[in-house]
Parts: sequence; structure tokens; C-alpha cells
Amino acid sequence: VLLGHGNGSFANQTTYSTGYQPRSVAVGDFNNDTRLDIVVGNYGDNTVSVLLGYGNGSFANQTTYLTGSSPRSVAVSDFNNDTRLDIVVTNVGDNTISVLLGHGNGSFANRTTYSTGYWPGSVAVGDFNNDTHLDIVIASYDDNNVNVLLGYGNGSFANQTKYSTGSGPTFVAVGDFNNDNRLDIVVTNWDDNIMSILLGYGNGFFANQMTYSTDSSPSSVAVGDFNNDTRLDVVVVNCNDASASVYLG
Repeated sequence: VLLGHGNGSFANQTTYSTGYQPRSVAVGDFNNDTRLDIVVGNYGDNTVSVLLGYGNGSFANQTTYLTGSSPRSVAVSDFNNDTRLDIVVTNVGDNTISVLLGHGNGSFANRTTYSTGYWPGSVAVGDFNNDTHLDIVIASYDDNNVNVLLGYGNGSFANQTKYSTGSGPTFVAVGDFNNDNRLDIVVTNWDDNIMSILLGYGNGFFANQMTYSTDSSPSSVAVGDFNNDTRLDVVVVNCNDASASVYLG
């Protein structure tokens, strides 16, 4: 953890122990004390670690919870509308996601498991059918698709619906790219060096992908308005070129 000075610079790191081979991290207030906490996906020991924050930049020792096999990507949201944050993590070793519902006191229920495509390497969350219930989208590398699981608002999810992407989708993010108040999907595709955009219809379904060229081996994507025109833009990092590509929307 590197605490910010507020001028773009940061203090030296403070290190906290996690599980084995941590691969992904997310933050949220898991015990409703207005202090941010940390969750880490531990690829090597099939757990997530939760580190509760003290509000002064330091954190308690980890508490671990079991996931599926080889957890790769983690996100947090309120999946059962109880104002308590929950955890979703992708498991590339058994092609599932694990959902752990939060109790609001920093602890979590045992996982519930849902099937995905092969090698689900990335997860993002949004309301894709405008029912005020959060849904999940997964990038499945070995299937060349994304998997959408619509949420029922009680912490459970429908079976996945698959949409084709490029070859080797590595990372997924969501945003409204055409200003129709419906969430869309963006995916990086490692094997054929393209980015896929799937526009949402607002009912949980998505159009066929539109593709844009990237540099070599795009590995991650993020969304934001980089030129202050109220339209979302996209940035992609390209692993084998040591570069970042910006696409203005």
C-alpha cells in the first residue's frame, strides 16, 4: 500500500501478507465503518484474503475464504440489495465464478458457484437489463467469448449467455459508449491484437462485436472520459509492445 501525498506522489510502500500467488485486488467498505478494506484473489491457494482497514492507511491481518480452483480476478458489489458489499471471483482452474455474500461486519458467507466458459480470466459488474439488480460479465480466454450472468437481486444469478469476441479475451470492462443509458462491454483479445465492443440493448442482451486494432498482446482495458467531452474513452495496455493505446469515443 502506497499512501498518496495529494500532489501525484506517494509514500514508500507498506507490505501486508496475503495468500499464495495473489493475482487480483479490489477495494470496498466490507464492515460499514466508512473505512476502505481490501480483498485479494490468491491464485495459488484457492482463497480470497480480506484485510479490514483501520481508516489511517493501515490494515488488519488477512482473513481468508475458500474459492474455486485458481482464482484469477476479483470484484466487489452489492448483489443482493442489502447495502452490504459482496465478492465475486473468477476461478480459471475449474471454469467457475464464486460469489461470497457479505454480512456487513467484514465477514462473508461460504461461496456459491456458477459455471462460466473456459479459463474465465476477468470479471466486471453492471446492470445490463436496467432492473436495478447487478449482473456479471466474464471474459473466457479459451472460449473466445464473454459470458453474461443476469442477477436476480437476491445474490443469485441466471445461467450464462455467451457472446463471441476476438481470440483469447483477457480483460473485460463496462461503460455506456453510445450514450443511450445502456451499459456496453469492452474486451481485450490477446491472440489477435484487437479490442471488441459489444453494445448493450438494455434488456440483458448485446449486439455482435465491433473490433478495433490494438498493438501486440493487449492485456488490460480501462474506461474513462479523457478529453472532457462527456463521452467515454478507452485505454488498452499492450503487453508485448510495452505500450498503451488510447481510443477516444
